Amino acid sequence: MPLDNLLERISDGLKNPITKPDLFSEDIKLSHLKKIDKIFNKGIEFYLNPKPILENKEASIFFRKNKFNSELNIGAKKIVTKFEDLKITLSAISKLADIKLERKFPIYSINDNPRKVAEIAREKLYPKNFSSNLRDFLKALISTFAENNIMVFEFVEAWNKIETANINGFFLSPNVIVLKRHQKSFRREIFTLAHELGHYFLNEEEIEEVDVKSISQKKLSKTENWCNEFAYFFLINKYSKILDGLSIADSFNDYHFGLIKEISGKTNLSVLALYTRLLYSKKISPKHYNNVKIELEEDYRKKIEEENRQKEIDKLSGIKRKGSTPKPINSPLYVNVLQTALYDGIIGEYEFCKKLNIKPEKISQYI
Repeated sequence: MPLDNLLERISDGLKNPITKPDLFSEDIKLSHLKKIDKIFNKGIEFYLNPKPILENKEASIFFRKNKFNSELNIGAKKIVTKFEDLKITLSAISKLADIKLERKFPIYSINDNPRKVAEIAREKLYPKNFSSNLRDFLKALISTFAENNIMVFEFVEAWNKIETANINGFFLSPNVIVLKRHQKSFRREIFTLAHELGHYFLNEEEIEEVDVKSISQKKLSKTENWCNEFAYFFLINKYSKILDGLSIADSFNDYHFGLIKEISGKTNLSVLALYTRLLYSKKISPKHYNNVKIELEEDYRKKIEEENRQKEIDKLSGIKRKGSTPKPINSPLYVNVLQTALYDGIIGEYEFCKKLNIKPEKISQYI
């Protein structure tokens, strides 16, 4: 973060702004350190540590890569750092507990056919029982990934958070995938998970805002195009033949909307993602694609508007709705590592509950 930006942030609301000499003099006020830590959340001890910060490639993806596909804001960087730290902690715990988390799949390259790699991945990583309930399907994916030593984490951001992360997901080598919870768009989160799985198979780390519409964008890197192709074939499976066999979608056949919606329900790919695939395959013109896209976005806007209107009606009627920040889905692999560490005395009950974000009285449900 540029110094001017930092000074502006920590001086917000102060009559006398904090200046550069205030931070770079021999002594620094504790109140200034606390203001700085409200931005970075590292704990006061971090700033008091006399050891220099080492630019260790093993410690952070920010030292391993010079640029990312998305311009990351401070919210995104904090999320990435949080899970990078967690990955390092889990690696240390796993070694102490003698838990093997070795990779179970070979590493592929962008010269390999993404469709064929997706078919290989489906054999082991796609849930045996498909569910049209999107959250249940996502949970099943996370579980099958865990069985193959791929650890998936969700991060949840409160609706009123000042600076939300401008990313949807990222992959950290060797086996960690992190997703942003999309409570109102699980299909988007599912596609992001499949896309990041593509990065896992390539062993190419990336932090990005995955967008199903980007399937058709030629300006993406070869790696991103490969991962989008992989994600599409991983999720659609046999229904790709139906999509490939469609005639040109236009107003005369109602853009095949009924069939597209049916395939969406049977694959958990969004309707827009399927139309984007048709655009990519030249099965729909850019003009007709935009017509469909605008209509879908308008339907979604009306849906959200109606939900908000109903909330307001309930509020005026005195009906209280139970509202709380959703809890992230825990990977069974993550839980298993912590359980083993607890049984072996490597971590205590307090640390176990803290890492799983559970109340101490509910610990019996996990051990």
